[in-house]
Amino acid sequence: MSRTVVSKRSSWPRWARRGLMENIATAIIAIGFLMLFQHFALSLYTYSFITMLAGTVMFIIVSKFPE
Repeated sequence: MSRTVVSKRSSWPRWARRGLMENIATAIIAIGFLMLFQHFALSLYTYSFITMLAGTVMFIIVSKFPE
C-alpha cells in the first residue's frame, strides 16, 4: 500500500515566503556589517547597529513563515 501525501497549498503570497525574505534579511545584516567596518562616513557607522538589529529581528520573524 502506498500513501500519497498531498501538500496543502499555502495562501501566503509568493513574495512573503520564507526563502526570499530570509535572503533579504541576511542581505540587510550584511549591509549593516559593511556599514560598521567602513571608514569614510560617520552617518553610516552611526546607523550600522540599528540596521543589523533590524535585519536580525526580520530574520527571526521571517523564519516562522511557511516555505
